[in-house]
Amino acid sequence: MTLNKSKQTDFYLRVFEVVAEIPYGRVTTYGAIAEYLGVRSGARAVGWALNKTLSRYNGEDLPCHRVVNRLGQLTGKSYFTGGTMENMLRQEGVVFKSPDTVDLNRHFWHPDDG
Repeated sequence: MTLNKSKQTDFYLRVFEVVAEIPYGRVTTYGAIAEYLGVRSGARAVGWALNKTLSRYNGEDLPCHRVVNRLGQLTGKSYFTGGTMENMLRQEGVVFKSPDTVDLNRHFWHPDDG
């Protein structure tokens, strides 16, 4: 997916808006966000957008820790120091199936769910 600068900014803002809506104790995937935004093959672009947030959007902290890959793995954990991503999810009651892998069957949220 290649976007010009203006479309990229718009896409990133739309990603941020979706991430801001992820409920406490729930997770979603890069792919689910991309699909919701009408870009089925845009999971990586969602990751790039989150990499650009610096955890700030419109003066609010974004719950980027609630976005995982399609297998439930904490692929974004390298952007959080010292196990922070896992700790934040566990504090919200998110259950892990194995190290670095959340139980998507229990905690998955799709943006269509509102």
